[in-house]
Amino acid sequence: MSLIRRLTLAFAAAMLLPSVAHAQPVQGQGATFPSKVYETWARAFEKAGGNAVAYKPTGSGDGIKQITARQVDFGGTDAPLPPAELAKQHLVQIPMLVGGVVPVVNLPGLAAPLQLSGELLAEIFMGKVKSWSDPRVAVLNPGVGLPALPVKRVVRAEKSGTSDGFSRYLASASPSFKAEVGASQAPPWPGETLKAEGNDGMVQTLRATPGAIAYVSYDRVLRDKLSAVKLRNAAGRFVLPSELGFRAAVLESDMHRQGDDLATLLDRPGNEAWPITLTSFVLVDAEPPTAAKSIGTLKFLYWCFMHGDDLTRGTGFAPLPVSVQSRLAARFTQIRPKDGQLPAYQVF
Repeated sequence: MSLIRRLTLAFAAAMLLPSVAHAQPVQGQGATFPSKVYETWARAFEKAGGNAVAYKPTGSGDGIKQITARQVDFGGTDAPLPPAELAKQHLVQIPMLVGGVVPVVNLPGLAAPLQLSGELLAEIFMGKVKSWSDPRVAVLNPGVGLPALPVKRVVRAEKSGTSDGFSRYLASASPSFKAEVGASQAPPWPGETLKAEGNDGMVQTLRATPGAIAYVSYDRVLRDKLSAVKLRNAAGRFVLPSELGFRAAVLESDMHRQGDDLATLLDRPGNEAWPITLTSFVLVDAEPPTAAKSIGTLKFLYWCFMHGDDLTRGTGFAPLPVSVQSRLAARFTQIRPKDGQLPAYQVF
């Protein structure tokens, strides 16, 4: 972990009052994109002596809904809320990690990874490419035997930050997609699609459907040994997703240069940069009724920042850059319980 992060977080902890109550079990809900990492962190946190943490992957839209209604202790989202909405809902938004959305295919007999451009991927998800033997696909895959299977699009059934990031990328790559479909957590996909719940549902439907194409988080690609698409990035190179590719996207963004955690990581320049790189966030109550209500959540999040780099390595995600880490302590101090006491958190 970086010295800047240790000093900044240690300073914040020193400024807070002693713990006001024993931490209660923490409930999180929302984005499926980072859910496996959150589960890993929760198990490690509990093993280190922390309180129980449970995270339910229901989609970013539901995560925003549940934390806005104060039905959970934190909500996960890959579609960050703008400052005005955060102020209106009295929420604090905290970046957690960086990962990639990956197009994956079920094309039996394919001898090499399928290569696609952003423009052609948009055409596919608009339903304008009907067969995998289409000449537009073949020209980007010379010498590869493409099956004469119909294209089956698998999309998310619920509001999803993964869908939001994926559709924002497609809209940036294709003016037609931007005009006809647009970017949102629940895009109005044209024509007939196969709908699935969450990343795991996408994987199950993809595997059961020859000719299918879906979009999932990179950790699912690794875990389930899926066939990832090679995408042409802004440097004109066809690249496979990787943690190195996510870090390369960060380094070519204002997240790295200015510490702006809302800066886009989509289609950044750089030879290795993965085109569909996203930041995932959690939302917490900025004005909990008591310090005791928020202490469990803050202890868990603080612990994740102190240990998250090591725990994230090899999971299919990348840690936040130092320029963002150094500003995280200020996010914690934005949480002001109504009982007037500041929730203390400690490192295990």
